[in-house]
Amino acid sequence: MKDTLGEKWFYAINYVMLSFMALTCLLPIVHIVSLSFSDSHSVTSGRVGLWPIGLTWESYRMLLQGTNTITAFRNSVLITVVGTVFNMVFTILAAYPLARRRFYARRFFTLAIVFTMLFNAGLIPNYLLIKQLGMLNEYWALWLPGLVSAWNMLVMKSFFEQLPEELIEAARMDGCNEWRLIFRMVLPLSLPIIATLALFYGVSHWNSFFNVLIYINDPMKYNMSALVQQMIQNQQLLQEINSADAGAAISQTTPETIRSAGIVVMILPMLIVYPFLQKYFVKGVMIGSIKG
Repeated sequence: MKDTLGEKWFYAINYVMLSFMALTCLLPIVHIVSLSFSDSHSVTSGRVGLWPIGLTWESYRMLLQGTNTITAFRNSVLITVVGTVFNMVFTILAAYPLARRRFYARRFFTLAIVFTMLFNAGLIPNYLLIKQLGMLNEYWALWLPGLVSAWNMLVMKSFFEQLPEELIEAARMDGCNEWRLIFRMVLPLSLPIIATLALFYGVSHWNSFFNVLIYINDPMKYNMSALVQQMIQNQQLLQEINSADAGAAISQTTPETIRSAGIVVMILPMLIVYPFLQKYFVKGVMIGSIKG
C-alpha cells in the first residue's frame, strides 16, 4: 500500500524536524571536542568551530596531571556501578509483588509509592536526616535516598503485569518457588525493561553532582561530574592548573580547553555504553508504558 501525498509530507516534515533536533544535540558536543584538541591561539581567537585547529593533546595531559581526574573517574565508576545494582535489585523487589494480583493490599502500597512522586520533605529535612544517620561524606548518602525511583518502579510493574499469567501459574505448578520464578522465568523475559531502567539509573548516577556537592565534603571523593562542575565554576582553579606547567604547554592550552577536555572525559563513557543498550531502549520503554 503506497503512502498518500499527505503522509509523504508528514514523514518529510518529521524527518526534517528530528534531524534538526539531533543536530542541536550533536553539534555542541562536536564543538566541545574540537575545543579540547585545539591550541590556545585558535581558541582565544574564536577560530575553532566543528573541527580542531592546531591539534594538540596538551589539554588532556594537563587535565590528568593538574587535577584529580583519575580519582574522580574511579569514584564515578564506583558510584554508578554500585548505585545502579542497588537500584535495580530493589526496584525489581518492589515491582514484582505489586504486579501480582495475588498480593494483598497491592493497591494501597502502589498509591503510597505514587504519593512520594507528588510530595517530598525537601532539601533541608533530607540533609538533616542524612546527617543524623551519620552518612555525610559517605557514598551511602548518594545511594540510599534514591534507592527506588517511583516512576521507574511503576514502569517495571507495568512490564511485569504484561507477562502471561498462565506462564507464571504453569511454573508454580511445576514446583517453582517465588525466588526461582523470578530468576528463571521473569527476569530473562524482562531484559528490555531491565536494560532500559539500568541505563536511566546509570546516567542519573554518572551525571549526579548536586547531591555530591551537598553530602560529600572530601574533594578526593568527588565524581567526574562534581569535578567538572567545580572547573566550570572556578575559573581561578583552571588558571592555576594552566600556569602550574611551565614551558610549551602553556602556549597550547587555556582554561577553556582544559574545561572542554574535562567535559569530554565525563561524557565519553555514556556515549560508549548507550549504543549497546539502544536495541533494548525503545522496546523497554514502550512495552512498560502501555499499561499502568
